[in-house]
Amino acid sequence: MIVDCHTHITNPATDEQGIAERLGAQENVEKCFVLAAPGESADKTNTQLSEFVAKYPERMVGFGFADPVANLFKAKHLTTLKKQGLKGIVLYCSACDFHPAHTRAMRLYELAQENSLPVFFHSGGDISPDGSLQYAQPYLLDEIACKFKDLRIIIGNMGLPFLEQTLSMVARHRNVYADLTVKVDRPWQLYTTVIGAFERGVLDKLLFGSGFPCGDAAASIEALLGFNKLLGDNSLPTVPRDRLRKIIERNTLQTLGFEQ
Repeated sequence: MIVDCHTHITNPATDEQGIAERLGAQENVEKCFVLAAPGESADKTNTQLSEFVAKYPERMVGFGFADPVANLFKAKHLTTLKKQGLKGIVLYCSACDFHPAHTRAMRLYELAQENSLPVFFHSGGDISPDGSLQYAQPYLLDEIACKFKDLRIIIGNMGLPFLEQTLSMVARHRNVYADLTVKVDRPWQLYTTVIGAFERGVLDKLLFGSGFPCGDAAASIEALLGFNKLLGDNSLPTVPRDRLRKIIERNTLQTLGFEQ
C-alpha cells in the first residue's frame, strides 16, 4: 500500500478546487494524509478540511490544525476533531511561534495519546522569515517523546535543516517517525537525507511524502526508486533498491496504528 503522508489542499498560488480534484485523482497513491494549514481560526480550517476529506473517505485521512498555546486545547476540542472525522493533529510550532514542550501543548499530547491520535510536527522544510527557527529544532520533541511513550510523533520534512537531530530522534524513540517528503528538484538534499538514514539504520522509520501540491507523488516515487542514479556515475555510497521500495510501499496506516 502506498500512503502519501504529506499533502495539503490549499496553496495561495493555485486554485483550491483544482488542487482538490488533482489530489482526489492521484492514481498511484492509495491513501494520503491531508494536513490542515495554519490559520487564525482552527474551527474554520478544520471544518473545511473535514468537509473535503469526507468526499474521499477511502482515499484521505485528515489531520486537524491546533495552536494549543494561543488557544488552550481542551478535551472538547478533541471531541470536535473526532466528530469531524479527523484522525490526527498537525502543529506548526515554528509558524505559530511556540515551544513544542510548552505547558499548554503538553496537555494536547496527553489528550492525543489517550485517544490514539498521532501528532504531525510541521516545523521543518523552508521556514519563512516570520517563523521561529529555534522552535523548528527536532530535539525539542525529546521531552515529549520521553513523557508520552505511546504518542505517535511524526517529524515533518525530515526536520530540515536539522537533519542530524531528526535522525537521532527517530533512532532514540520507538514512537517517533520522520516524513521523507521527496523534493525532486533538490537531488543532493534527497541523497544526503536517505544516505544518512541508511547509515544510521533508521530507513524503516521514514514515511513517504510528496508535499502535494508543491510536489507530485508520481515524480517523488520515480526519484526515490532512481535514487542510486541521482548524481550520475560516481563512487558515492548507494542504498539497496529494495530498501528504497519499502519506504514507498510501507503501510503507514498500520505503522501509526490506524484502523483500516
